[in-house]
Amino acid sequence: MPQHLYHLFAFLISAAIVLITTPWVKELGLRSGRVDIPNDRKVHDRPMVRLGGVSIFLGTLMALLLIWKLGGFIDTDGRYLDPATEYEIWGVTIGGLLFFLIGFADDLFNLSAITRLLLQMLVASVAWSVCGVSIDFLTIPFLGLVELPGLVSLPVTVIWLVGMANAINWIDGLDGLAAGVSGIAAVVLLVVSLFMEQPAAALIAAALAGGALGFLRYNFNPAQIFMGDGGSYYLGFTLAGVGAIGLVKSTAVTAVLLPYIILAVPIFDMSAVIVDRLRNGISPFAADKRHLHHRLLNAGLSHRFTVLFIYALTLWVGGLALAFAGLPSGQAYALAATSLLGYVAWKAWNYAR
Repeated sequence: MPQHLYHLFAFLISAAIVLITTPWVKELGLRSGRVDIPNDRKVHDRPMVRLGGVSIFLGTLMALLLIWKLGGFIDTDGRYLDPATEYEIWGVTIGGLLFFLIGFADDLFNLSAITRLLLQMLVASVAWSVCGVSIDFLTIPFLGLVELPGLVSLPVTVIWLVGMANAINWIDGLDGLAAGVSGIAAVVLLVVSLFMEQPAAALIAAALAGGALGFLRYNFNPAQIFMGDGGSYYLGFTLAGVGAIGLVKSTAVTAVLLPYIILAVPIFDMSAVIVDRLRNGISPFAADKRHLHHRLLNAGLSHRFTVLFIYALTLWVGGLALAFAGLPSGQAYALAATSLLGYVAWKAWNYAR
């Protein structure tokens, strides 16, 4: 079977499983009373099941296992993966499972922020030490590409994996926002990984994109179900993991920078919120309404338009990443995304006025 068909199958299988299982998860959540109660910080006005991450996780995992069984995890020359690459794939897959379980436990039992953080750091450290899910290079201003020796790679990798998991969790404040942003980012990672001849990482991105975008059928405004912390932690860790094993392993400056460009929207949102909280003497873990989506709502944008605006922003940085990677027609994609963002920004300005 042609390699590109495996990626298409991974996307379609994951999306189909999510579409089928989400109503079952919703019914189970309603019967068990596992719902998210409205409060003054949240925008929904009725109790919502928050276990949708179960469907995203199952869809992605089942798609990857099926493709693995069919022999789809092969290298660019058609041979089976070398042991080091296979360990990395399992590291992202099993690490994603554990991050999902951490979030799922929080959805069920309301774990403290410090407990979640410590568990996430532990899982990320194991993924680095045992499976080789690591960031080995950084691009530093005035120094260029710098290789990270030994243990220096550990804190950088942990910050990346844990930080992205929480960044996706933090933007999960409006119907369809985290799922849409993650789905768009996964599609861009898929395209770039294929271009960089990283088909195994691209398969994970394809399955993740199918699960996230399939979930929008039930999660876009007005949402029928939320993904919960289980879903957002899983999406964030897996996106970060694909970036680490598929792009940051390269010694090319462009490849090292690509994951940070693709995921710039949640990265900058989380960074801005943390800086703003610390500047005002507030704990960085304190929940509030300082996120980009809250600010857009306060500016007068509707719920749906706020989400669409952030989608356009994510598509824009994705288009920049395609151009930066040197893809054929990458500049055309970037120009089209820039035009779309300009139009949406103009509409947003009119709404705000």
